[in-house]
Amino acid sequence: MAKEINKAGHAEDNRFDPVLLAIMANRMEAVCREMTNTMLLAARSSVIGMARDFSCAVITSENDILAVAEGFPIHVWGMNIQTESMCDLHPDFKEGDAFLHNDPYLGNTHAADHTIIVPVFYDDEYFFSVGIKAHQADIGNSMPTTYMAPAADVYHEGALIFPCVQVQSDYTDNEDIMRMCKRRIRVPEQWYGDYLAAVGAARIGERSLKNFVEKYGKQTVRDFVREWFDYSERRCMDAIKKLPKGQLQGQQTHDPMAPWIPDGIPVGLTIDIDPDEAMVTVDLRDNIDCIPAGLNLTESTSTMAAAQGILTCLGEDLPPNSGSLRRIKVLLRENCVVGIPRFPHSCSVATTNLTDLIVNVTQSAFAELGDGHGYAHGNYCNSAAAGVASGTDWRRDGEPYINQMFMMGGGGGASATCDGMHYLFVPVAAGLLYRDSIEINEQRFPIKVDSMKITTDSMGHGRRRGGPATRVVMGPRKDKMSILHVCNGLESAPKGVRGGTGSKFGGNVKIAKDGTETKYPAVMVCEIEAGEKLRADDQGGGGYGSPLDREVARVLNDVAERYVSMEIARDVYGVVIEGEVADDSLAANLTATEKLRAEMRA
Repeated sequence: MAKEINKAGHAEDNRFDPVLLAIMANRMEAVCREMTNTMLLAARSSVIGMARDFSCAVITSENDILAVAEGFPIHVWGMNIQTESMCDLHPDFKEGDAFLHNDPYLGNTHAADHTIIVPVFYDDEYFFSVGIKAHQADIGNSMPTTYMAPAADVYHEGALIFPCVQVQSDYTDNEDIMRMCKRRIRVPEQWYGDYLAAVGAARIGERSLKNFVEKYGKQTVRDFVREWFDYSERRCMDAIKKLPKGQLQGQQTHDPMAPWIPDGIPVGLTIDIDPDEAMVTVDLRDNIDCIPAGLNLTESTSTMAAAQGILTCLGEDLPPNSGSLRRIKVLLRENCVVGIPRFPHSCSVATTNLTDLIVNVTQSAFAELGDGHGYAHGNYCNSAAAGVASGTDWRRDGEPYINQMFMMGGGGGASATCDGMHYLFVPVAAGLLYRDSIEINEQRFPIKVDSMKITTDSMGHGRRRGGPATRVVMGPRKDKMSILHVCNGLESAPKGVRGGTGSKFGGNVKIAKDGTETKYPAVMVCEIEAGEKLRADDQGGGGYGSPLDREVARVLNDVAERYVSMEIARDVYGVVIEGEVADDSLAANLTATEKLRAEMRA
């Protein structure tokens, strides 16, 4: 017989009703999705409205992350630090206020991510904040890019930085701030359209949360928040208690970027698993100091890159909120390249590159616990197909344009049971970014994409293979186009685990009109004239387990789909395939395969 539920949502034994808990938690996620849909429909830039490089979150009045829906982990964790700064810098904030926050030293990711924060009141009581964090096409950098690796400091970077600045009062814009941004940003009307979309999405979230409190009552909402965090923590504790006790270590080195980082950047970490205390600790303190380049991480990106790797490896569908994160401790130090940056070091590239290494190293370290644990590395090569393209558009009377492209693919690392994702992008994107539409990019910008295709044999191999890499060939239609980007993975590749192999290197090649090819370095300013092309290759993911244990039927299918060549099928997987891909006559010779695999194992 069901227990009677009182108005505060409690059963007669004073526990919060689990059915009501699930309903209210799902409503919180729905609020985030309402804001997300508003951004997708209303944003003006391709990077937000098409590639979906933004995230939405609900934060409590105690500055805890409550709901994120499909927000990028690297975006949403840290919004609580940003709302803390709102409370500290604007102690008298009120209903109708909104704040623009992109300060990497006050909890933001990097300057390119503009965060709109709106506090939500009900009956004059502050209950929540909503946060909309969106990657801008331009932020006034000294060069037309939002990922400025060569920036020696924030002054060289040149970005407009807003340390939780009030942009609305009584639901009305601060026109001084609007003029400041429009004067400095290269595409002012595009930026303003994205700003209006973010504020509109935040106001929709505000309205829905007010309705939420009105429907359930203030005390029930307070009790729900407490119980939801406690429930999430218990779930995380249960997952950690299933792990063996021990310490794991891992390291990977970022490619050199002459002359800024001629020897590369080694990133190491130590993971302590304590199932008795149900706690996992990641220590990032034993790394080099901040560097005079734009790759330094922020407190939020360092923390969440490690936490994302841990949450993924716990193997449970854990609620993504501050309750789950109570059981994950990330140790950072000030003035560390993967820690807490010290002003004025630049953090322009803080959402990728080194964060991708942290996610990969964390997930692969778990593979040391035994078969069934951890993941191989995923792609960390931001190829030129994810660069920032800029120039003037002859079709629109020479109007300037700037666009953060997301046409690359990038393969995910394999797990013990699943092949890697075919479109991961990079680990911190968590498979949530959308790939640009070629047709829309060609319509909006004077660019021509010759081809976009998955490349054969690009991934790591194993019992479960990595996702394949993507190759994009593109160029300008008429006038010169500039592409700026920063690329890891030209001298290093995602690793396999537990006998799996690593993937291939990425690369960017300029193809001249006469067909001559020139390789581009990691930090690239590529000027492409009409008739010239740029070929961009990202990376596949690493493999998991021995390739000789992969089922013959899977190898045959990989060959038929052109993910794997017949040569790799034979030489790496030990599978002898006869026939032709073109005429659909492929078949595995099981007798020859059994003999070859026995020889290879011996």
